[in-house]
Amino acid sequence: MVDSHCHLAGPEFAADLDAVIARARTAGLVHAFVILAAENAEELARADGIAARWPDVRFAIGVHPHTARTFARDPAAAAREVDAALAARPLARAVGEIGLDYHYDFSPRDTQQAVFREQIRLAARRRLPIVIHTREAEDDTFRILGEEGAGRVGGVFHCFTGDRRMAQRVLDLGFYVSLAGIVTFPRAQALREVAAMVPLERLLVETDSPYLAPVPHRGTRNEPAHVGRVAEAIAELRGTDGSVVTAAAVENFRRLFNP
Repeated sequence: MVDSHCHLAGPEFAADLDAVIARARTAGLVHAFVILAAENAEELARADGIAARWPDVRFAIGVHPHTARTFARDPAAAAREVDAALAARPLARAVGEIGLDYHYDFSPRDTQQAVFREQIRLAARRRLPIVIHTREAEDDTFRILGEEGAGRVGGVFHCFTGDRRMAQRVLDLGFYVSLAGIVTFPRAQALREVAAMVPLERLLVETDSPYLAPVPHRGTRNEPAHVGRVAEAIAELRGTDGSVVTAAAVENFRRLFNP
């Protein structure tokens, strides 16, 4: 199995990191893709400790739209900071998570868009895929991806929460769809329909831990070991075996991120 998106370097795991890694390995994870904030020195330092403990982790590094406001005066500085963090970590395989979030608007929308563009351009220069975060910003996200030629870069829409129409837009762009624990929630009917329609060769699974623990762990801290439950739920919706989904997810992860 593979967890294609987790925040293992966050403070939520600092106290029992070794136990979390042990449970992930026992659950059969061959890789965990750890997402890092380029501007967070403490998180970057914890990531180096994770790599020492678990050589099979890989990293994506980016400036999240929530913190894009830090670079309001110089959006290109966000890309420079990401570039430096990537250069310092040979296990880095993607730029992300990056994108737009209009739900909270923690950063001005024009700043989010400018920082997003700069990071897409960095990914193109480095020939790295991108990890997309988008919330209530679908049209602007796809517009910017199109204008920046991101289809040539490739990547994944992480923790996908859209409907079938949006999923088709992702697929048409050549990107992957990654599903998290929300797919196990009984009321997430539109997302459950997406889980049944996305081609296996374009599907990834994730925890987004410590967030969004799947049923029956809902309401607790999520962790990479729980990714198997996400895969099982997807398999049930597709009328297949969990091993089929996990095998496809591992193959897709390796194709996209070249771990």
